[in-house]
Amino acid sequence: MSETSVFKNRNLFIIFGVTLIAMMGVASITPAFPDIIRYFDISPQQVGGLIVAFTLPGIFLTPFTGILADRYGRKIVLVPSLFLFGLAGFACMFTKDFYWLLVLRFFQGIGASSLSSMNITLVGDLFEGKQRTAVMGYNASVLSIATASYPALGGVIAILGWQYIFALPILAIPLGLCVIRCLNNPEPKNKSNLRSYFGKVWKTINRKTVWGLLIINFIIFLILYGSYLTYFPLMLENRLGAESYQIGLMMSLMSITTAGVSSQLGRINQWLGLKKQLIFGSSAYLIATLIMMIAGDYAVIGLAVIIFGLGHGVIIPSIQNMMVGFAGISERAAFMSLNSMVLRGGQTFGPLMVGLFYALKGLEAAFLSGAILAGIMLIIIFSMVGNEDHKTGH
Repeated sequence: MSETSVFKNRNLFIIFGVTLIAMMGVASITPAFPDIIRYFDISPQQVGGLIVAFTLPGIFLTPFTGILADRYGRKIVLVPSLFLFGLAGFACMFTKDFYWLLVLRFFQGIGASSLSSMNITLVGDLFEGKQRTAVMGYNASVLSIATASYPALGGVIAILGWQYIFALPILAIPLGLCVIRCLNNPEPKNKSNLRSYFGKVWKTINRKTVWGLLIINFIIFLILYGSYLTYFPLMLENRLGAESYQIGLMMSLMSITTAGVSSQLGRINQWLGLKKQLIFGSSAYLIATLIMMIAGDYAVIGLAVIIFGLGHGVIIPSIQNMMVGFAGISERAAFMSLNSMVLRGGQTFGPLMVGLFYALKGLEAAFLSGAILAGIMLIIIFSMVGNEDHKTGH
């Protein structure tokens, strides 16, 4: 079956929908950060709390949602998650107090905690081999299109008022109804006891390459949510006096680049082994953050953003494709939820860690920290990922 024939499978579009919703929680609101800072009279470090409150529940809840999805089925977890995401997110639109906004973001984050692992789990359940590699790339491309569209959309909506960006999460409700009626996926048949189940999960996890990939994923999201999503908008406003819509458009450039690269993962996977893909992505992060540290005009910043997007477009789907292939259907959701938990950890601690650099030395230090983290990624790749020329999806 050809790679393009996967588009005849309507389950694929439900997976895309889950991916779009999963990315909505952060990407749509960051262009409004300067407006939110002014409205609530808070500091740049405090506004990062909107990301932390949203991502924090995923660190603790994601493993449990994965276990539930393996034991009782994917829909049992996915549908309530979408409903909670939609209702709590929509409620944010009506709050006038920053701390209540954080509380609602926390509940929205509970709903979001399973989404970024369930979409990848479903890809693993429904597709195999080269088809899976292609679908993983397509899904990463959709993710990047969302990351491109949401900042631009959020920036435009924020012109009317920052509150209106929280109307978007209500779209999760009709998607939840669609999952109930239309998703046709193989459900795991876990009849083994919990001890045997956890033994299989641990056996899947406890490999040097897996640990290396988990560490790399954690660092990627420290950089993405710390240096880039939190402090890149502030850098554009401080250095160039950018408006919210200009911030959104500039951030979209990175995501458009990522989408284009990710959509070609099937071809890239034939040219580069896993280790070279990881080295390429990490090197791109390193170069891009160093440029962002000193850039002072749109042309140079745009170049940095494109380089960042090239690296991101290769490394994210490559890691996901490798990870999902390690586990069978009976323990895949728990395994991928661990990966999602690590991802959430990076999302949560990225703004906090980079915020310390920012507090000490300003914007330059926020991007220098990203470059240092990218260098650490390269060390992890060379020390924990084998020298063999991995090619996933074969």
